[in-house]
Amino acid sequence: MPSKSIDHAFTARRRLGAASDPTYAGALSFMRRPYSKSVKGADAVVWGIPFDAAVSNRPGARFGPQAIRRASAIFDNDPQYPFHRDLFEAMAVIDHGDCLLDYGNHQKTPTTIEREASKILKSGAFLLSLGGDHFVTWPLLKAHAAKHGPLALVQFDAHQDTWDDDGKRIDHGSFVGRAVRDGVIDPSRSIQVGIRTHAPEDCGIEIIHGYEVEEMSAAAIAERIYRRTGGKNVYVTFDIDCLDPAFAPGTGTPVAGGPSSAKMLSVLRHMKNIEIVGADVVEVAPAYDHADITAIAGASIAMHYLGLLAERRGAK
Repeated sequence: MPSKSIDHAFTARRRLGAASDPTYAGALSFMRRPYSKSVKGADAVVWGIPFDAAVSNRPGARFGPQAIRRASAIFDNDPQYPFHRDLFEAMAVIDHGDCLLDYGNHQKTPTTIEREASKILKSGAFLLSLGGDHFVTWPLLKAHAAKHGPLALVQFDAHQDTWDDDGKRIDHGSFVGRAVRDGVIDPSRSIQVGIRTHAPEDCGIEIIHGYEVEEMSAAAIAERIYRRTGGKNVYVTFDIDCLDPAFAPGTGTPVAGGPSSAKMLSVLRHMKNIEIVGADVVEVAPAYDHADITAIAGASIAMHYLGLLAERRGAK
């Protein structure tokens, strides 16, 4: 079998090019990318943040990075749909492993995440983070804003995450409001998609509610995102509970009435004209999953981020 590889995450001699491991075997890095703690020469870095101590309902998202990596093995070395290309032919991507966190001292968690993310961003690489609960987006936003300035936030979610916060809480439901108050994101250029709950305030962020999403086309949603953000300096966070529980049962706070994975992936596909400077997918909790439905959705979202990045790089 001269054309096949095995354990590509460890045996690859170069960072470019697709793997050809069997989907049922081999080391489970994200999309078989080489594991490396050195980000030198990487165009994009995939990084896991296994933290779920901030949840308000069901825990388990600390196992999200493992589940997403496992599900990503389904992507073989054919051109990735819908981008019709080997994403790694000309884009060097590594799996940086996971962030090491002290499970007994959660107050140190945000600083640890922000510090490690900043080191990766300093290299010039694009950072794709795998959560973890949605609190991890707070230190990620701070690290990206330190490099790029106030960000336009595109948040796919069932929840606004703008609840009251004293600035010290470890809470996955208040980080957006904190980011607005601290000037980390620009609410006048930010938008939330798929919201199906009510919070006390919207912080000036535009909202496309869940039922609106059902009535709009994917292209129309993407166009509204573009108009709101201006297409520049955008951070995208995708809480997997944006999807209806039929498509993402494995999450901590599922909310019925959401969109399908097909529709939201199509929205991402239509975001090709948006400059995304950083991205994450969070709240995958495999203990409540069935047949890896949620993990596959999360892996597909992450793959779409890389597909958009590869496409933009190819267009230059």
